[in-house]
Amino acid sequence: MAWDFETEPDYKAKLDWADDFVRREVEPLDLAFRESAAPYDRRNPIYKRITDPLKAEVRRQGLWACHLGPDLGGAGYGQVKLALLNEILGRSNWAPNVFGCQAPDSGNAEILAHYGTEEQKRRYLRPLLDGEIVSCFSMTEPQGGADPREFRCRAVRDGDQWVINGEKYFSSHADLAEFLIAMVITNPDVPVHQGASMFLVPREAEGLTIVRSPGLGGEPLGHGHHAYIRYEDVRVPRENLLGGEGQGFLIAQTRLGGGRIHHAMRTVAVVRRALQMMCERALSRRTQGGPLAEKQLVQQAIADSFIQLEQFRLLVLYAAWHIDKGHKSEARTYIAAVKVQTAEVMHDIVRRALHLHGALGCSNEMPLINMWMACR
Repeated sequence: MAWDFETEPDYKAKLDWADDFVRREVEPLDLAFRESAAPYDRRNPIYKRITDPLKAEVRRQGLWACHLGPDLGGAGYGQVKLALLNEILGRSNWAPNVFGCQAPDSGNAEILAHYGTEEQKRRYLRPLLDGEIVSCFSMTEPQGGADPREFRCRAVRDGDQWVINGEKYFSSHADLAEFLIAMVITNPDVPVHQGASMFLVPREAEGLTIVRSPGLGGEPLGHGHHAYIRYEDVRVPRENLLGGEGQGFLIAQTRLGGGRIHHAMRTVAVVRRALQMMCERALSRRTQGGPLAEKQLVQQAIADSFIQLEQFRLLVLYAAWHIDKGHKSEARTYIAAVKVQTAEVMHDIVRRALHLHGALGCSNEMPLINMWMACR
């Protein structure tokens, strides 16, 4: 029976290094540069001057872009090892970029690696893998959300070009990206899993307009990075069709499956941080003649949070194990379960942490309110 919960000593040493490195060198960036999109701004010379040496150190440790195989510059560790690393990286908004595994670039790189031309790989994939540029995944639409059956954005063939018309919503970091991967309908007369296609669209393409850039809750109006895009007769060459006509749905499901499990991995770190803050608060705050930690309801809140976190973490690792083993059917099932639990566990534990912190928890001096808004 090859069944245990141990980590190989060599990789455990790497995790210990990453834990110390993130705490000492990366987490302070969250305090110095608090805008949510700051890690994606490759044009800011201050950010580049600070992060380039950190990225170089990550490379020296063999932990750069661990979600990728050796042929693309990654270590090829697999999803279980990546989960253990992401439990550390998820503590910091900056860490995934410093370690070269940030969304949506991680998924977009895999799409280009599999379906891009040699010229597209030279122009976009290599600098993306090297952390020099960022990309955008343009799928969601204003009227249909993420349901491809409701998509209205269309592409039609015109000689050696495709012409794209329609609108997309929440195309995150489009304003900072060098290129977008857009999922549009190329044949509305067949089921969507046969009629949706994906295109590589250069950011400078004529007819691509950012109508506005909404932010997340709590960000000032006009300062967001989740673009509302209008495609008006946007022309791309025939070779910018990725994976063939009608394969967009298949590519999206493969890409989003990986994205969901990676997001869940990082959420383990976020929730663990909230639980740690809850414990510190219970020990340091006094009320009604004694510390909060002596109150039974507080003890129950902490116990319930610990149980939820540990159950969630094991579910994430089990899903990652199925992926590593090539169990495609089981992996899809467990990724779906993890997707649901990610929001629910985060909601429950962050809510309890907010409650125990009182007014301080609702302030901008603590990270809890941003965690709360991120639950959904």
